[in-house]
Amino acid sequence: MNAWSELILILVILTNLLLVGGNRLTGLIRFAAVQGLLAGLLPLLAHSQALTARLVFLAALAVALKGVAFPLLLGRALREADIRREVEPFVGSEFSIFVGISLLAFSFWLSEWLGIAQAGWLRLMLPVGFFTMMTGLFLIISRHKALTQVLGYLVMENGIFLLGVALVGEVPFIVELGVLLDAFVAVFVMGIAIHHINREFNHMDVHLMARLKE
Repeated sequence: MNAWSELILILVILTNLLLVGGNRLTGLIRFAAVQGLLAGLLPLLAHSQALTARLVFLAALAVALKGVAFPLLLGRALREADIRREVEPFVGSEFSIFVGISLLAFSFWLSEWLGIAQAGWLRLMLPVGFFTMMTGLFLIISRHKALTQVLGYLVMENGIFLLGVALVGEVPFIVELGVLLDAFVAVFVMGIAIHHINREFNHMDVHLMARLKE
């Protein structure tokens, strides 16, 4: 189990680096989908607890939403907007990868500085959770396209999800379910907003909206 868990966390790190370094939106959606699938599987391995119907259901729901439903909604929004690439982001691809590696190093330092004791592979999950959350925030603030910023929100939520798995062994069912449903509603609303932004302005560059005057 531990070997598989460590492999999943390493793959999450790789998806983060691919997300910060990529600019093809179809590829970014696929990377986010893979990361959502990986994040959804981790609760089944956390804290060495026996599998229960509740745990399996929550893991299946997380996989269905993070790895399937959210990417499908964003893929549909992408097709309707008819865009393919993140053109001229605030931070270029090469420097974004450097920032991503720096955020990874900072996440490991932050985990050690906080001094939160974790055993085995869970010790790796804490910095990976911080790194994923920071990656999502970086995508939100460094990209022009509204759809890429929505992806950043999803990645940041994945990071929060990983931190929750690492730090909290037992979370009430209604809380876990509520977080997933909140994320679902947020992505659904963002998809509608993206559609209307593109229809009214024929683009999804959110920074251009700052030029609008009453």
